[in-house]
Amino acid sequence: MKKLLTLLGIAISLNATAQDSHVVLISIDGLRPEFYKDPNWSMVNLRQGMETGAYSDGVTGVFPTVTYPSHTTIITGVKPLKHGVHYNTPPEPLEVTGKWIWDYSTIKVPTIFSVAKEKGLKTASVFWPVSVGSPATYNIPEYWYLPEKKGGDRIMIKALSEHASPKGLYEEVEQNATGKMEEIDFNSDYLSVDENMSRISAYLIRKYKPSFLAVHLVAVDHFEHEQGREGDQVRAALASVDRGIKTIIEATEKAGIREKTTFIITGDHGFVDIHTAIAPNVLLAKAGLYDPANKAAWKAYFHGSGGSAFLHLKDKNDTKTLEKVKQILNDLPVGQKNFFAVKDRAALDEVGADPNAALALAPRQGITVSAAATGDFTRASSGGTHGFFPDFKEIQTGFVAFGKGIKPGAVVAEMSLQDIAPLVAKLLNIEFPTADGTLYPGLLTNK
Repeated sequence: MKKLLTLLGIAISLNATAQDSHVVLISIDGLRPEFYKDPNWSMVNLRQGMETGAYSDGVTGVFPTVTYPSHTTIITGVKPLKHGVHYNTPPEPLEVTGKWIWDYSTIKVPTIFSVAKEKGLKTASVFWPVSVGSPATYNIPEYWYLPEKKGGDRIMIKALSEHASPKGLYEEVEQNATGKMEEIDFNSDYLSVDENMSRISAYLIRKYKPSFLAVHLVAVDHFEHEQGREGDQVRAALASVDRGIKTIIEATEKAGIREKTTFIITGDHGFVDIHTAIAPNVLLAKAGLYDPANKAAWKAYFHGSGGSAFLHLKDKNDTKTLEKVKQILNDLPVGQKNFFAVKDRAALDEVGADPNAALALAPRQGITVSAAATGDFTRASSGGTHGFFPDFKEIQTGFVAFGKGIKPGAVVAEMSLQDIAPLVAKLLNIEFPTADGTLYPGLLTNK
């Protein structure tokens, strides 16, 4: 009997420890390390957290360095080759529909959300990519219905209302966190999109005290696309998202769980100013491998993903077409070949990219990819983008952690996106053996 009571006591103690830990994961889309390392970017609240915690000089991403594969890596600890979310949007050689990879069922491996659910922990997901049907206890997914007419606006409110979980959660957060929202409140041209996601997160923390909450904030990325790395609207969006971080921190104080909470602020990719675009489908069209007027007859197609393009073959075993594409690329003038590197299947396996791609183009900094199949192979472009091969500093994202369990003053010179999931799991006291990332003991206190 005494032995049984001892075992029960241990079980209760372990469960209490898990329930007593809270992790808030805030993803700032397009976060760059200088945003928190350089005080001129005015992220006051994030820098205050950094000064009491730990940070990285740079976080290496996945290929392509775009939002949906990156966010899935953050919560799985593995690269796209394993987790199954290879791009933001599916390759669509016949017709670009506007669909994104929204469904959680696309993910092929365990996530922090699924493992936490198995352990009986409450979780919350706010505008997190690839979260429709997520096992999160409270879920406001990043999702929208496509416009009824071509060129129209996304339909957000109906989509969120019908796919939030549990049923009625969207209406609950409108009533208690944001007030009645309109479609324009989800338009990234306005900073209200991040303000509302921060308020929703703060409400869920106060109301339900989830063990794990993950939120995705998007406006910084939007304005970096529009203005490049140094735009004034980028600075405005950073100030707004920094205030959102404070809103979320204050929510843990109001909920009485501040001392039990760890905050992890990270992102998905850095950003590059662009001046030129290449259109590799133009090369395929000229060679008769892709006909814009008769797309059903396609043999090869480049799926663009910002600063990268992935070659898909209609027949994966069509080595003749693959060799023809390689020859087309090799025969380009030297000046045009200098715009990009070719990554073969072995290189894609090594970096953990889409297993269905025969090869990929990795443009140099400043060069983006156009989906066009007509016109010139090269053309002018502007603004900023990401998606590049993750082998240079400007495309790295950031990492700051503070609060319970984080060692003050710890600095990791360089880490990887897949390192975040093992850290979250450790802080939540849950086993997560499927992650490939590295857990750095130097980030943690001995408490």
